[in-house]
Amino acid sequence: MHAQHYYWWAGGIAFAVMIFAGVADWRRNHRKKIDDYGWMPWRGIQVTAMFAAIVILILAVKLH
Repeated sequence: MHAQHYYWWAGGIAFAVMIFAGVADWRRNHRKKIDDYGWMPWRGIQVTAMFAAIVILILAVKLH
């Protein structure tokens, strides 16, 4: 396997984390018990994963 394959895998994993965090943030915003405290910063995780996915996928394309 070349280094480019690792970048594609890492970009895919970062994209999956971004999608998962987006769904989790949506669920937290639409919960029935509005007073429950959410302790995970899903929006921050989503933004960080999106930035990581963009950078990693740019590197993967650049190595091609």
